[in-house]
Amino acid sequence: MAKFAKPADGSWTEHFGLDTAPVSYADSIDPAHYELEREAIFKKTWLNVGRMEQLPRTGAYFTRELDVAGTSVIVVRDASGTARAFHNICRHRGNKLVWQDYPREETSGVCRQFTCKYHGWRYDLEGALTFVQQQKEFFDLDMSEFGLAPVRCEVWAGFIFVNLDDDAQPLVDYMGQMGADIADYPFEKFTQVHKYRAEVGSNWKLFIDAFMEFYHAPVLHAKQAVDEESRKLQEVGFEALWYDVDGDHGMVSSWGGMAPPKDENMVKPIERVLRSGLFGVWDAPDIGIEELPPGLNPAGHKAWGIDSFLFFPNFMILVWKPNWYLTYHYWPTGEGSHIFEGTLYFVPPTNAYERLQQELAVVTFKEYALQDGNTLEATQSMITSGAVDTFPLCDQEVMLRHLHTVARRYVDDHVKATAPESPVSISAAS
Repeated sequence: MAKFAKPADGSWTEHFGLDTAPVSYADSIDPAHYELEREAIFKKTWLNVGRMEQLPRTGAYFTRELDVAGTSVIVVRDASGTARAFHNICRHRGNKLVWQDYPREETSGVCRQFTCKYHGWRYDLEGALTFVQQQKEFFDLDMSEFGLAPVRCEVWAGFIFVNLDDDAQPLVDYMGQMGADIADYPFEKFTQVHKYRAEVGSNWKLFIDAFMEFYHAPVLHAKQAVDEESRKLQEVGFEALWYDVDGDHGMVSSWGGMAPPKDENMVKPIERVLRSGLFGVWDAPDIGIEELPPGLNPAGHKAWGIDSFLFFPNFMILVWKPNWYLTYHYWPTGEGSHIFEGTLYFVPPTNAYERLQQELAVVTFKEYALQDGNTLEATQSMITSGAVDTFPLCDQEVMLRHLHTVARRYVDDHVKATAPESPVSISAAS
């Protein structure tokens, strides 16, 4: 018997028109398929690279290494306040334009212009070439033709996205109704930022799988609660309040995230002392809204605690009831590896106690998230073995089916679009 209402179709999986048969994870272990994903997905879709708060003034910039797409980009705030993006390459001899001591490391700062470390070519904040060392030594050089190579850059709700496909649809259209329904959440008020990063030995989709279902939480994360509460959670199991699909994107709305808990004995002593923990600070700050945007808590359930949104391909936003949020990014580095980034956003603390509350939430959540990391490395090692090639998924894993279906569709469409035309046979032509 379901704990929460399900669609009239009988299950969320059937409601979204997805197959209920066991699934193959061949798309997560095949090197050739991974190379197709790089071309079909990561060079064609909108990729979140940061927020506008990272560009507080004219000339503020940061770089992002997009290895999966084979490039590095500069993101900068120009004189008009617009976020622009460029390939991080000098037009003279192809040197990486912006870097510090180590070319592979990302960097940030403020400048009036970008100057190449190799031969001193300079570019303004709009990407125009403004200075060439010993310009007279070149042959009919038209400086207007050698500005920085632009990358499409657009902003949604303060989040900065880039797209390497000049023909891609506008970002606001790509984010769809799911994005529109949360765009009015005051993301800009959460300027206390904590980040962590990990290299994970699993396919990028497998980590997304872990965060788009909570079916595993009572088991894998049992030690996050006191022993008695953990046993209760395992007996009850997990069901989400709501699922939704909007084109390529999906979301899970879940109960839990209670801050404070119904009974303080449910949590560990340090959480009681600091009134904080895995689900955030117990005393939710005022963020200036009287009601949630329509995309949050779509079930309207009083037990609601968190909504997890996946904006395809690799960007997740998790909004928590106690007025904080976090983001996840999954950057592929191979068919069996990726870089995982977690970023937590809080309203700035006003005193040392509030800062300690936030720090406890940060370290607790870091432990929680990385418990999935080594588990997924164990998953990757065994699906790669080929000992078993199909796996049953329950209704609480509906978003996994959706993600892999969408990703395979991108690859299939790319293969069809790039396949050479079959030559016309003589017999057919005659």
